[in-house]
Amino acid sequence: MTMTGETTGEVTGETTGAAARPAFVVPSPAELRARRLRRRLGVLRPSYWLPFAAMLVLLGGLWQLGAHKLPYLLPPLSDVLGVLRDQPGYFLENSWVTLREALLGLAIGFVAAFLLAILISEAPLARRAIMPVAVVLNVTPLVAIAPALVVAFGFGATPKLILTALICFFPILINTAVGLRSVPQQVLQVFRTVHASRWELLRHIRVPNALPYVFAALQIVFPLSVIGAVVAELSAAGSSAGLGTTIQVASSMNRMAMIWAAIFVLALMGSLLLLFVTVVERKVLHWHESKQNPS
Repeated sequence: MTMTGETTGEVTGETTGAAARPAFVVPSPAELRARRLRRRLGVLRPSYWLPFAAMLVLLGGLWQLGAHKLPYLLPPLSDVLGVLRDQPGYFLENSWVTLREALLGLAIGFVAAFLLAILISEAPLARRAIMPVAVVLNVTPLVAIAPALVVAFGFGATPKLILTALICFFPILINTAVGLRSVPQQVLQVFRTVHASRWELLRHIRVPNALPYVFAALQIVFPLSVIGAVVAELSAAGSSAGLGTTIQVASSMNRMAMIWAAIFVLALMGSLLLLFVTVVERKVLHWHESKQNPS
């Protein structure tokens, strides 16, 4: 009896000690709110915004120096800002045209690439048939096929949407296919032991595992879709609106301030799209280890 009591006391003491030193501590709701508040207030610290502000000042100074040395290439920043200030409605209207083409083309490319990625991840025969064609399409200069698309589909928005979709297609296809196939074999074996169907594996394991790869592709193709829309407007005949058309018309009239104003708007548009997809990624993938805040 004595030995049993001593043994029990030792085990209880070890258990109590282990319980007193948990492996991890679940933060309280108040602590979580405090962390979120610290992250939001962190942007107000000079260490956060001062390097970017200093870089903008440096680039502005270099621009002004370049405008003084090469006036035929770089107009003064005051001229560029003056164009934006004097014609805000014109730039808003053409920005919306380009943005609409970019987002619609991206949506078409995303749906096609995502469905094909599922197909090639589930069927090795389809992967061997589709991937070589996708690679050939990726290395083909898409600007060269723009005239053929105009002949086939006319002078409307269809050729521009197709070109934008093709430019966005390959990064989404590759990243999604890699994410769908990169599930650990141990996880797949566990689900197969409970006789999970292919649909259940795809819905509960493969697609969630592929989401970080999908968002990585979206961070590339969201700004790339703007480039695709501008390239389509420049290369597909019949464009009457859009920032690509604005650049083309201003270039024919040697209006450098107008050209750079359109380029500034395109840069801002791409930056805002990248910011948007980054915010959505943080919301959707809050559970993923790459988004966890160790502090």
